Amino acid sequence: MSRELSELYRSLAADADARDPGLPDVLRHQADRRARFRAAGGTLAAGLVVVGVVIGAQVVTPPPASVPAPAGTPTPSASPSPSATGGSPSPSVPPTTPGRSPGTTSPGATGTQPARTPTSIPDRAFFALAPTNQVGIAPEFRDEAVLPNLCGADIGGEAVVHRRTRLLIYKLPQTPKGYVPDGSYTHSITIYRAGRADEVLKELRQAVRDCPEQKWPGDSEVRDRQRLLPDSGFGDESVLFEMRSAGQDVNGDPTGADVVRLVRAIRVGDVVTILWEHGWEGTSSQRAQVDADGRRAVAAIRRWLG
Repeated sequence: MSRELSELYRSLAADADARDPGLPDVLRHQADRRARFRAAGGTLAAGLVVVGVVIGAQVVTPPPASVPAPAGTPTPSASPSPSATGGSPSPSVPPTTPGRSPGTTSPGATGTQPARTPTSIPDRAFFALAPTNQVGIAPEFRDEAVLPNLCGADIGGEAVVHRRTRLLIYKLPQTPKGYVPDGSYTHSITIYRAGRADEVLKELRQAVRDCPEQKWPGDSEVRDRQRLLPDSGFGDESVLFEMRSAGQDVNGDPTGADVVRLVRAIRVGDVVTILWEHGWEGTSSQRAQVDADGRRAVAAIRRWLG
């Protein structure tokens, strides 16, 4: 080693010995502060990067819509459950129809009050003949038998509440006014005790079956033959039967033709109306006319009963 280089090393060593490097703890503390500063700066920088990414994602992507609960998932109720309150659940209130109070039964629905059985029969309960059937003779109320004798059968007599009967004379539409009438009715309306009117019609059907033939009163050899005829479309139910006999002229001699009388009983609730057609001077009942007047009789009774 040259003399110049040796002198240089000695000079450096002397200069280092003259300086105080400081305590080791101070040096370590300064080193730790520099390390913590560098770590905090790194963490802050990383946090700022994450925040920027999140904000950017929210700007680019819209917030998701709320997803409905799957079908069948229970929905929490606004009112407490019985188990939560310790009491019984409140009774449910059924929906009501607008304009109708709760508990009101709709017209015609099950549970409506049945119509009250009437106890009297006004004149308006009886039908009026069609204008083409009128002969200018007013109906006359009489106390008459409402049915022909059917071998002595007693039909519903003990169940009668009230009854009215009238005699009604009519003509056919094609018969000019002023001519002899074509027929007449014994027309009756009877109110029966509640629930008995249908039994009366059953008794009438059975009485016709049990009396297929009978003699006229007195010494006459003429016989009536009774039979039920199919019938429907009148009131709640009806019974129609015919009475057939051998025709006679004014002298009592046979004509060779049969005379037919029609009798129809119609039930409307607890009311029964009967049209017993008698004809006029040996004429026979016309089914079409008896049907038409039967429909008028039912319409008048329904208007009366409301």
